[in-house]
Amino acid sequence: MRGNVVDLAVAVVIGAAFTNIVNSVVEGIINPLVGAFGTQNLDSYTSCLKGPCEGTGDAATGVRILWGSVLGATLQFVLTAAVVYFLMVLPMAKYLARVEARRKAKEGAHEVVEVTELEVLKEIRDTLLAERAQGGATSPRGDGDGRTGDGR
Repeated sequence: MRGNVVDLAVAVVIGAAFTNIVNSVVEGIINPLVGAFGTQNLDSYTSCLKGPCEGTGDAATGVRILWGSVLGATLQFVLTAAVVYFLMVLPMAKYLARVEARRKAKEGAHEVVEVTELEVLKEIRDTLLAERAQGGATSPRGDGDGRTGDGR
């Protein structure tokens, strides 16, 4: 359990540091691209729902929907999720799949070896039983008593 807690702590620290990178990408690349079609600050995209929307901050009148802020946060989330998935999750999943495939292949090869050895032993047994049934095995001395020449 301690290993899982340490892994989680490392993930949180890396995630916090990674947030700064994603924010820089959004502010330095995405916002200027959006700015080519409008303004660079996504927070300035708003819609007026009720009344005349005039002023800013506490002096603002009307009901504003700040959909630019939502769009910016959504872009940051999508970029973060994509980078985490493609740089961390996908490679780890492929690595674990390769390890599992190697383990299964190793087990499969081990089972084949065991089955093959068992079959060979069965064939030897059957051959010996067939020789005995045909008239007995002869010893190397040729006397037919089944003993070797050294008194066994």
